[in-house]
Amino acid sequence: MSLTHTFTVGELRCHTLEGGIQRLDGGAMFGVVPRPLWERRATPDARHRIQLALRCLLIEHPGGLVLVDTGIGDKDDEKFRGIYGIENRGVLGRTQLDDALAEVGHAADEVRWVLNTHLHFDHAGGDTVRSAAGMLDLAFPNATYVVQRGELAFARLANERNRASYLPDNFEPVDRAGRWQLVEGDAGFLPGISLRVTPGHVPFHQSVVVRSAGETAIFLGDVVPTTAHVPLAWIMGYDVEPLRTLESKRALYAEALAGDWLLVFEHDPRVATARLDPGARGLGLRDVTTVGDTAPVR
Repeated sequence: MSLTHTFTVGELRCHTLEGGIQRLDGGAMFGVVPRPLWERRATPDARHRIQLALRCLLIEHPGGLVLVDTGIGDKDDEKFRGIYGIENRGVLGRTQLDDALAEVGHAADEVRWVLNTHLHFDHAGGDTVRSAAGMLDLAFPNATYVVQRGELAFARLANERNRASYLPDNFEPVDRAGRWQLVEGDAGFLPGISLRVTPGHVPFHQSVVVRSAGETAIFLGDVVPTTAHVPLAWIMGYDVEPLRTLESKRALYAEALAGDWLLVFEHDPRVATARLDPGARGLGLRDVTTVGDTAPVR
């Protein structure tokens, strides 16, 4: 099965990259939504975990290759991998993300920019690698890494509730190498690529907006992690500020509907991209592209 899906946003060529899967507790993933409702959309395993993709986005930009999020990486021990049900070993490279990059004709050392939506281990774990000598190195040695300044500060002040999600080995080596480019608030980044703060999951979460020739796509990150989370009130229990997530989604949907944006889902195990479709019974989806598809399902 293909690890990639290629699409264009105006003049920009983009690829979703399947970086593997993880499994997280279904109740935590759906917060106050009752299990009889959410399990219709996400079937849990015997340990009550649901399968989640580790999908990243590669943008071929004149300013250099842009990679949005990096998955989990391969630094963690087998106990950690077992707890989170991680399956991301590579065949051609160290990880499945390496294999997906190779499938579209690229390699880690070609990436010029790494944009992190936030610094949780399943979004930034692949920022760094551990060498055979046990040293922590940058997984993308020629890249500048970009994150909200507030997110890096928040990660460093992790408390009892979120400490398990923020692992210093994923972000401190980037700082020691002097490779962070810290931004504050909504920001233009490269022509056609901008950063939009979508708080709630964490206070400084950002989504990545791609615009070209009148077309727009948005890599959602954890503001809407899967298609099951499209309803406004379906918000993760992991979110530290769920009411802010609600308002982030409301504002995002208004623009996405008006502009017919393409949504890129990071964690949906089946759906890579889709567009919102307003209906009498609430928001639905159209132009759905599932993993392995070559064209949207209409």
